[in-house]
Amino acid sequence: MKTNSITTIMTKNVVCVSSEQSILDVKHIYEKKDFHHHIPVTENGKLLGMISLVDFLYHISGAGMNDDHDVYTKLKAKDIMTKKPFYVTTNATIEDVAKVLAKGYYHAVPVIENGKIAGIVSTADVITFFLNAKS
Repeated sequence: MKTNSITTIMTKNVVCVSSEQSILDVKHIYEKKDFHHHIPVTENGKLLGMISLVDFLYHISGAGMNDDHDVYTKLKAKDIMTKKPFYVTTNATIEDVAKVLAKGYYHAVPVIENGKIAGIVSTADVITFFLNAKS
């Protein structure tokens, strides 16, 4: 493994949801302390889509934080996810991902190995890597 491989800084225990899960489950994930990443939507480990906090907030507009609101049981992850999301493979370098994230289109990128999700890397992960490399 190269020392500048994305696998050295990615989060390996990725919190994912299935396409059929209600967005109430997504809400509960975002309510966890220190959870900032986008949420991959997977089926049998294969990436189907991504849910960003912006996607989530857009779809629950007006629902509030009450778990009993209809929107949380009617909508499923597949209804709010971005289909065919951008991703990198485990062959990517940290620099490759930094260049992608610097463009500002994404704030987190899933990492795929052998067709399945192996990790996720965020802008914060890349910034932390470069700050640590300077010290």
